[in-house]
Amino acid sequence: MTDSRRDGLLFGTGAYVWWGLCPGFFLLLLPAGSLEILAHRIVWSAAFLLLVVAVARRLGDLRRLPWRTWLQLLAASALVSTNWGVYIYAATHGHVVDAALGYFINPLLSVALGVLVFRERINRWQQAALALAVAAVVLLTVELGAPPYIAFSLALSFALYGVVKKVVKADPRVSVAVETLIALPIAGGYLLVLELTHRGHFLTEGAGHAGLLLLAGPVTAVPLLFFAAAAQRLPLVTLGLLFYINPGLQMAWGVLIGHEPMPVARWIGFALIWLALALLAADAVRRRGPREKPVDRSVPGPPTRAADARSPAPEANSG
Repeated sequence: MTDSRRDGLLFGTGAYVWWGLCPGFFLLLLPAGSLEILAHRIVWSAAFLLLVVAVARRLGDLRRLPWRTWLQLLAASALVSTNWGVYIYAATHGHVVDAALGYFINPLLSVALGVLVFRERINRWQQAALALAVAAVVLLTVELGAPPYIAFSLALSFALYGVVKKVVKADPRVSVAVETLIALPIAGGYLLVLELTHRGHFLTEGAGHAGLLLLAGPVTAVPLLFFAAAAQRLPLVTLGLLFYINPGLQMAWGVLIGHEPMPVARWIGFALIWLALALLAADAVRRRGPREKPVDRSVPGPPTRAADARSPAPEANSG
């Protein structure tokens, strides 16, 4: 194994393990509400990523971005903020298993969007995977008595974010920084209103809690940088398979630590999803494995190839 590939495996594993354990971090931010935590996450992520861009000497890129790219990043900002908000709600309200289901579904939904948006062709293996996913969602809907809204929201926002990122032409550090900067006025204004009306928790829960809220920035940004480093060094298939560490850990957290209910029907639904993902992974390895070489894909956030129907694409900005 080359040093580059070994480093890529370390960076990729680190990113996905980090994201998989994020539910524990967001629980530490209570009693702040989900929207307040989201706002802090945006504000301090923007500050941290702006520092990263400055250190990388890419601040000039902000002035050179065309309006088309700004509009694309505006859409990306709305989607990733929605994803983050739903995930924080799930992590702090006992729905971590639902969040894990969303991330398991996401690669399958990305394949479907690849067909619908980019007119990509899929083979029989991928068609079978999508059919299994549909069956799983129907089963889970019957079991819950309602569609799995949290899982759908996470999967759809991630997949659409991937579609947008697929067409954005900008340095990945700059693009993610811009996404947070676009949301910064709203997030910062919301936090200011909370503090002025004495409904915020940044100044009332002690220095330790304030420090944890500040850490929401690095906790969000560091795994993105790990992912970018891994994407430069690893083949797409390898990165895609590593992705499942994330929802796997989230599910383990929800079941073993959160003690969330897992009736038989839910286990069967998850089993169908896992079988569908196994088909996608096997098909990707069958057609691309030995021939694929590491490529430069230094793109944080849900993958720039999330809509690529040829393999289970890795996801970033996860959690």
